[in-house]
Amino acid sequence: MSSMAQSNTTVQPGRIRVLKKGSRPLDHRDAAGPVVYWMFRDQRVRDNWALIHAVDEANKANVPVAVGEAIETIPNFIEECGASLLVCDFSPLREVKCWKEEICKRVSDSVSVHEVDAHNVVPLWVASEKLEYSARTIRGKINKLLPEYMIDFPKLGPPIKKWASTNHVVDWENLITAVIRKGAEVPELEWCEPGEDAAMEVLMGNRNGFLTKRLKGYSSDRNNPLKPKALSGLSPYLHFGQISAQRCATEARKVRTLCPQVCGLKASMECFSVGDGSLRKDAWLYEAIRTVSRMYWAKKILEWTSGPEEALAISIYLNDKYEIDGRDPSGYVGCMWSICGVHDQGWRERPVFGKIRYMNYAGCKRKFDVDGYISYVKRLVGEIKKRKAVPLFNGKGKELRI
Repeated sequence: MSSMAQSNTTVQPGRIRVLKKGSRPLDHRDAAGPVVYWMFRDQRVRDNWALIHAVDEANKANVPVAVGEAIETIPNFIEECGASLLVCDFSPLREVKCWKEEICKRVSDSVSVHEVDAHNVVPLWVASEKLEYSARTIRGKINKLLPEYMIDFPKLGPPIKKWASTNHVVDWENLITAVIRKGAEVPELEWCEPGEDAAMEVLMGNRNGFLTKRLKGYSSDRNNPLKPKALSGLSPYLHFGQISAQRCATEARKVRTLCPQVCGLKASMECFSVGDGSLRKDAWLYEAIRTVSRMYWAKKILEWTSGPEEALAISIYLNDKYEIDGRDPSGYVGCMWSICGVHDQGWRERPVFGKIRYMNYAGCKRKFDVDGYISYVKRLVGEIKKRKAVPLFNGKGKELRI
């Protein structure tokens, strides 16, 4: 059971949850051990409330802070260095919750564990304690809390006490090779440069920043797949935590808390075993997936499969594997919106879809130039070598052109 932290830190207490309260005092300079910050979802130094909290706690106790990402080794490292506090960032996804529960069990009774929501402008557990059924119901709650949480980030200074040097050697070459091997079936992205600096350039750059140069075309062109520059391009940076949503919101006054709220409070979010599916030669096959196109993809899968369970499983599998923002609350809720009607209203009942919002090919043709887009994607595909897809859960593989 988690509780709100009571602290005089520069981070608002409502943003911090105590997952485990250890017996060792955190504010006693002689009794406290080092602070370990487990960086997982929010992979940045700037505008990071979790890192700010970790450094604050370390400085209060005059101990060093160590940063890392290693679910298997964290409990061992905490024991080895004699840490008194573990600070982690927040994710609403079930697997990450299980990791944290296991870590709380494995660390000694003297160690405290704090969770900080550094991802959402208004912390998930503060925004709402129940499952919201539409953007309308949660928007007012978030707006009331914005004055409290939409504040300037304090300047992150260095820890007062430096971390002692260690003799640990990391085999980076083997680690990177293993990661590349796992994702070999999915082509490498060439349009996205990773990192905090690149993220800020996409948001506020003088040459091609979204808010500085491209915002004027967003309203009219955001659903036109022939105009990829109309979108912000921030999705990968938000997904991997390389830019703060609060930083984006400070600049654009836009809040993005509804999707994580569903995954955090709805216990039935999980993957199912899926089989292979046949493709139709229309806009569905050629999509690079804008918002309207993702809806169309998912609804065609619902139309072609035996039921919503299978359709949801296939949609999640494809989204997680091929989308840069896969394995993310936004992706899961997008699938749930299209197939299950989450956050949507009921519509006139029809065969197969029931009361779920219906979309068809004719609707796509009204929204954008489908034939022009298919030609555009064919030209792109012609530049990419033919690859083979990973076998699906049922062991059946299918050759794909991507």
